Amino acid sequence: MKLDWRVALGFVLSGVLLWLALRNVELGDVVRALRNANAPLFLLSAAVSTCIFPLRAIRWRSILAPVAGAVPFGPLWRSTAIGMMINNVIPARAGEVARAFALTREVPRVPFTTSLASLAVDRIFDAIVLLALMFGAMLSPSFPAGARLAGMTVQQFASAGITGVIGLLVVCWLAVLMPTRVISIVRAVAGRLLPRFEARIVAIAEQGLGGLAVLRDGVRFLLVLWWALVHWLVHALALWIGFAAVDIELPFSTALFLQGVLGFAVALPSSPGFVGVFELAAVRGLGVYGVSESQALTWAFGYHALSFIPITLFGLFYLLRLGITLGDIRGAADRSSDVQDAREAFVTRAPKDP
Repeated sequence: MKLDWRVALGFVLSGVLLWLALRNVELGDVVRALRNANAPLFLLSAAVSTCIFPLRAIRWRSILAPVAGAVPFGPLWRSTAIGMMINNVIPARAGEVARAFALTREVPRVPFTTSLASLAVDRIFDAIVLLALMFGAMLSPSFPAGARLAGMTVQQFASAGITGVIGLLVVCWLAVLMPTRVISIVRAVAGRLLPRFEARIVAIAEQGLGGLAVLRDGVRFLLVLWWALVHWLVHALALWIGFAAVDIELPFSTALFLQGVLGFAVALPSSPGFVGVFELAAVRGLGVYGVSESQALTWAFGYHALSFIPITLFGLFYLLRLGITLGDIRGAADRSSDVQDAREAFVTRAPKDP
């Protein structure tokens, strides 16, 4: 949470991307369009968007259960709200640390390292579902025809993407069922093909696959995947309702595609709240469907601002109620800054291969 070069880079990148989003648009036109937007639909969009955070808390409970037992929903929801609020107002993506620390504060039997490492598993499922829905939208008949990506037609690119997602799911499933055997295979292949880099490749594989061992129960794996799917379908519904508020008449698959673009765009360094990154990604993503930059920005500004407010207020309320300070969060991050240690603390409590 220091104002270091990474924080400065995030602010600079946000400023540059916001300028790129606005440079061909008359801001007055956007303001007038926002004034004429359908306010009830925009508010409904923000309300539906806020529903994804309780859904994320439910999914988090399923991830933690094998190593922490039954964690009550209340602390998970409050911790999730605090984490998102911190991401919205504090630089350096401190929200994940805050989310993990807040849960530990309310449920002391869940170690901070366990709480933090479980969020890596959460993000893996986010990536799988976002990619699957985005590529599925690209295969929809309503997706604009004729475009080419990386030398392939959109249909070829999307089909390759779906195949890749299925492959990733298979790898994750194998990691759940037999993590040590998967690592042994990686070690053998790396030792034969790239012996100089064997140790590094194995370390990366352990980092990426090890946490999934907590979901060794196949039913639990599918449960986490199910809640991730529900989460992102509800999020897409919120985007789609927002489209209607500014007279963007496009099919639901547009929202599935756009949320994939947005999801990976906001992974870039940025200012708190993803300002600039969100707006430019919205302009580029909706531009694929022929939406003008002015109309796309009208939606982006309205949706971004209104969806920002509820979860930020929830998170601030819970932060104050629990008496957590930024110093507490900073101290927790400093004490557990080694991600490898956090992962190992999580994995060692998971069921092992027979």
